Amino acid sequence: MSICGVITTKDILWHGATIVREFGVGTYLRCCLATLLRRRTTLLHCVFVRQRHRP
Repeated sequence: MSICGVITTKDILWHGATIVREFGVGTYLRCCLATLLRRRTTLLHCVFVRQRHRP
């Protein structure tokens, strides 16, 4: 088994309480959305997502 840094459904379900406690509900929901859309992403990408400002 190798480490690739990509979050999995198992990670989200198993460590959900820790993600919410440390990073907030928004991060948890972004992780869930990424797994539902089958997007290969990392936890850090879900945490540090840039907010787009509208003019």
